[in-house]
Amino acid sequence: MSYNVAVVGATGSVGLEILKILAEREFPVNNVYAIASEKSAGKEVSFGDKQVLKVQPLKDFDFKLVDIVLMSAGSKIAKETAPIAAAAGAIVIDNSSYFRMDNDVPLIVPEVNPETIIDCTKKNIIANPNCSTIQMVVALNPLHKISAIKRIVVSTYQSVSGAGHEAMDELFNQTRAIYMNAPVSKKNFFKQIAFNVIPQIDDFQLDGGTKEEWKMEVETKKIISDDIKVSATCVRVPVFLGHAESINVSFDKDISPAKARSALRESQGVLVIDKQDVEDGFITPAEISGDDNVFVSRIRKDSSADNTLNMWVVADNLRKGAALNAVQIAELWSKKCSDKKSRLA
Repeated sequence: MSYNVAVVGATGSVGLEILKILAEREFPVNNVYAIASEKSAGKEVSFGDKQVLKVQPLKDFDFKLVDIVLMSAGSKIAKETAPIAAAAGAIVIDNSSYFRMDNDVPLIVPEVNPETIIDCTKKNIIANPNCSTIQMVVALNPLHKISAIKRIVVSTYQSVSGAGHEAMDELFNQTRAIYMNAPVSKKNFFKQIAFNVIPQIDDFQLDGGTKEEWKMEVETKKIISDDIKVSATCVRVPVFLGHAESINVSFDKDISPAKARSALRESQGVLVIDKQDVEDGFITPAEISGDDNVFVSRIRKDSSADNTLNMWVVADNLRKGAALNAVQIAELWSKKCSDKKSRLA
């Protein structure tokens, strides 16, 4: 069986990565449509090594042409467009935050909660979680199966690619300006990002936390267990690609670092790089660009708390943190929920 697929937001960082991954993983397609705003209409984007797609404007696109919509165009467009596409008969996999906490929309990380795919028929919409949530739950769920997680304290070190192309350009331009002793301009961040860290991602909430921190809390509860307490501090760092997280996790019963390493090494989508006696026996964002795995290092006991481990988790935020997870959801849907026959546009 093969499908007609629309990628909405095809000219953005995640949209381009989705097109790349669809081709890499040889997802069964008849036709692929690259969809974006009117200002991007007519541009060309690559689908694999050989095919070039001309971008079509969103406002004119007929979603009856497609079986699957992979959407990465922000919450406003998702709110307006996803229901239209779903009503036309397509399954929508949305990367924005708009539908994530909707009780009738499954929030899926295929390595963690694939069984929830059955709920996709309620609205024909599936939500792709936040990038930082995805890598954290992939790393922690195998341990949760051994002993129930009680509490997570996480500090993130998130690259500027999570804020889009213009944010990456801002880091580059500010770095160049500082080296040239030129004025530093700020547009995408309230503070200078070059040679700095910014303890704010997304808007501040009434309780003093940010929306990004709230996302990590509520999404983890929805994906793994509502009983888990989560405290997050999300920080933007001057790195172009790859998110890192320092995680302190408390369990119902003790898990030794050795047992944790063994469980994670046997888990899908996880690579353990953890040599405690070697100076470079851990992984960093600079080393994992383009990789599909979630990497775990520095697994060790927290001597200040019972049944608690510390660990370092790193992943490519554009791939497993966004585009890859969306394509994996599409693969899961095609195996579990699709009863459509192949059709040609």
